[in-house]
Amino acid sequence: MSLTSSRAACALAFLFSTAMTPAAMAHAHLQQQTPAADSTVAAPQALTLNFSEGIEPNFSGVVVTDARQRAIKTGAAKRDEKDNARLIVPLEQPLTAGDYRVDWHVVSVDGHKTKGSYRFSVK
Repeated sequence: MSLTSSRAACALAFLFSTAMTPAAMAHAHLQQQTPAADSTVAAPQALTLNFSEGIEPNFSGVVVTDARQRAIKTGAAKRDEKDNARLIVPLEQPLTAGDYRVDWHVVSVDGHKTKGSYRFSVK
């Protein structure tokens, strides 16, 4: 069976569109956080969340709650000036010993929203 030029063009277009689909469907996923998930640490001064792609800080946020589900006061979440995939959230007061939950939501630079949560403990 010979490949006509129109079939070859269709095959190339299909391969190209298949290769480009993951980039078009990308979302900012949490890759690393400080304090790390499920870790026990000394009281941090800030939370740092690293995502798989750049995020829009004006449409992103973090809520920290203690074991009694009381919100912990945080400063405004800011994107790292040198890395648009890193969100830094200052804590207004030192955390006391106990368990904490971090709920986050971000909008990536391509407009997709993702959210998640993790826990850590302060010794």
